[in-house]
Amino acid sequence: MLAAAAVKDQVGSVQIIECHDLPEGPGPRVGVPQAVHIHLLQSGGVAALEELLPGVIDQLLASGAHRIPVTTNMIIYSPEGWYRRWRRATHRLMTASRDLTDHVVREQVLKEPHVNVLTRSRVIGLLGDGRRVTGVRIRTSGEGEGERETELGADLVIDASGRASRLPQWLAELGIGGLAEDRVDSGLVYASRMYRAPVPTHGWPVVSVNADPRLPGPASAGGILPIEGDRWHVSLMGAPGGQPTRDADGFEPFARTLRHPIIADLLARAEPLTDVSITHSTANRRHYYERLRAWPEGLVALGDSVAAFNPVYGQGLSVIAQGALALRELARGGLVPGFSRRAQRAIARPVEAAWALTVGQDIHFATTTGKSPRFTDRLLQRYVNRLSLTATGSFRTATALTDVLTLHAPPTSLIRPGVLLSALVGPLRPQLKGPPFTPEELALLDGVRGRS
Repeated sequence: MLAAAAVKDQVGSVQIIECHDLPEGPGPRVGVPQAVHIHLLQSGGVAALEELLPGVIDQLLASGAHRIPVTTNMIIYSPEGWYRRWRRATHRLMTASRDLTDHVVREQVLKEPHVNVLTRSRVIGLLGDGRRVTGVRIRTSGEGEGERETELGADLVIDASGRASRLPQWLAELGIGGLAEDRVDSGLVYASRMYRAPVPTHGWPVVSVNADPRLPGPASAGGILPIEGDRWHVSLMGAPGGQPTRDADGFEPFARTLRHPIIADLLARAEPLTDVSITHSTANRRHYYERLRAWPEGLVALGDSVAAFNPVYGQGLSVIAQGALALRELARGGLVPGFSRRAQRAIARPVEAAWALTVGQDIHFATTTGKSPRFTDRLLQRYVNRLSLTATGSFRTATALTDVLTLHAPPTSLIRPGVLLSALVGPLRPQLKGPPFTPEELALLDGVRGRS
């Protein structure tokens, strides 16, 4: 949908090829199994989404999404300690169910009369040659009609088909080879569940217990996001040797094994609304399309088709939005010669920033395959650990870190002289001894009895 939003004002018609039927409202969409796990939009993604679809953020908020000030309304237990809830918010991220976010974006995009969706259809190949893609071959299935294959011509084909993209094979069929690919897998398994929150969720903080790769044993983490309908969306993660399961009776006991029991303590007061959903698809995977010597005109890849990230870091949706915005800015100049290559390189820039963040963390887990930390990686990790420690008691350092984590600044901004000096000085305030709930939040929790 964001790919369509990126080009809809520059072309005569947009045809979206969709494998499944689309829900009419904010319901589950077949083919998006990750929707059952927590999703958020970093503030860099929020800004990009609003640029692409003006008014969409207000629509999300009106539909029940939450706008969370960073770090003012966040309770985060980092490997270096509890982050402070600074009164001055530097950024605002958004939380909602994936179903709601999809619905609001879909509604905004499809209100354009020249944007259409062909459902129960899948692309099975590209038309054209190694110099120019001229369309796609489609296989469509209808009720009681069997399958039929057709061809659809296009001035521009955008592959936004996600982790299951077959673009590398299609390029090979056009004679384009030499594609570089990276895959870095920490082995984390996600288990997620919806709860009826025991307190009103408007203004309620995000809660996160981060994994610490320096600890012995399998890494684990967890988070609670307030979403629409006074619900908590909860995800727990564990590495091989300590992975969560689908067992509902084991969900909260697993939460109690995290580095701090805060999530388990909160869930003891809440009411589960769903079964436990599991996913093993958390590997970081990247195709370096921007490095290919040959790239056909009329073809662009976007989103998870280019790079998919470990969802524990919450970067995926925001990177997609920033990539789509980069595509739109180039499309305003027209589909001129060289457009597709320039677009692919522009899309790679936000991907590169998020890749450095996620892989830079994942390579330090003992269970990770695909890449091992080098000396420079270990040195950089020690510096990031020092920054994280400093951020527990320094607003300036916390801001520098959140600028990067929310995709407003590149990772290289962390080596500015001012940030280096802050890291050298260290935290200016003593570390917090426990989760920084406000007195009002504690009063609300104290008024709620735990489930029997």
